Amino acid sequence: MERRDFFQKALAVLLALPFVGWLRRGKSAGGPLLWQIDPKKCIQCGRCATECVLKPSAVKCVHQYASCGYCEFCSGFFHNQYRQLDTGAENQRCPTGALKRRYVEGPYFEYTIDEQLCNGCGRCVKGCADFGNGSLFLQVRRDLCVNCNQCGIAMACPSQAFVRVPHDQPYLYKHAPKEPAT
Repeated sequence: MERRDFFQKALAVLLALPFVGWLRRGKSAGGPLLWQIDPKKCIQCGRCATECVLKPSAVKCVHQYASCGYCEFCSGFFHNQYRQLDTGAENQRCPTGALKRRYVEGPYFEYTIDEQLCNGCGRCVKGCADFGNGSLFLQVRRDLCVNCNQCGIAMACPSQAFVRVPHDQPYLYKHAPKEPAT
């Protein structure tokens, strides 16, 4: 091999090393690392709704039903100045009407999230955390997220709640999920 060929191949390898490092970055034993919100750090600042490259945001409110009290007055559903305990828009905390209320039996109600309407603003989450048990929280929906290397929301997050998690750990819970009874 001539000296010239050797130096050309060596230069090609040296130029390729940063690219190989870039490919390996964001990988773990369980697959690629993906963006997720740590609900214990999230302060519901509203930036998930505005900073995501997707409109509406890939961040959605999720409900950990096992932690919910199914209360007649849900502080995630009703804003502080509600007039009546009904589903009128003037009484609801959610600006898009994504949080739905359904009567189960007195005095219990079920609250569900219409993800098509949810913009990830976190208002319902903040209300639930301030006055309720925290069963509502924000999470990045994997089926919607494009997994940007430099997530706009993560860079704008004042509480640094955005973390990278292994592919096999899809969601971070605010409360440890209850184990099924045996």
